[in-house]
Amino acid sequence: MTKRLPGTSASALIDARIVELGDWRGKTLARLRKIIHEADPEIVEEWKWMGTPIFSHGGIVCTGETYKSVVKMTFAKGAALKDPAGLFNSSLEGNVRRAIDIREGERIDVTALKNLIRAAVALNLKAKSARTTRAPGKRASGSGSRRRSRSASG
Repeated sequence: MTKRLPGTSASALIDARIVELGDWRGKTLARLRKIIHEADPEIVEEWKWMGTPIFSHGGIVCTGETYKSVVKMTFAKGAALKDPAGLFNSSLEGNVRRAIDIREGERIDVTALKNLIRAAVALNLKAKSARTTRAPGKRASGSGSRRRSRSASG
């Protein structure tokens, strides 16, 4: 497993993971990475959670996980995305995430995947914009500002 050394970039660690896998999973991860960057050239690569490639723009867009029998793309806010091509085939029961499991030899619908990536980026940027355009002095709901009612004796 590829471990982070001080000063090693996330991109270099992802490169190393692809080489380390040395099989169809490495080739698939490399292809997915290329598709992700083609869909959004502003995607930032990160390395988190003990060795998971993360692709972000305005927040996490998706992960690029590798397992024995699948390469998994988990979309952080996938449940909020429209998936007209039906790419999501894993983690369908949750309220937030959705995933695409890609098995050896499976064809990738590149156009549909790029559309899904762009939609995930747009959702992140919309949420980020909503957080930064709040009126001055206004607090987000749930921020702990509650009115206290005084008791009749107090």
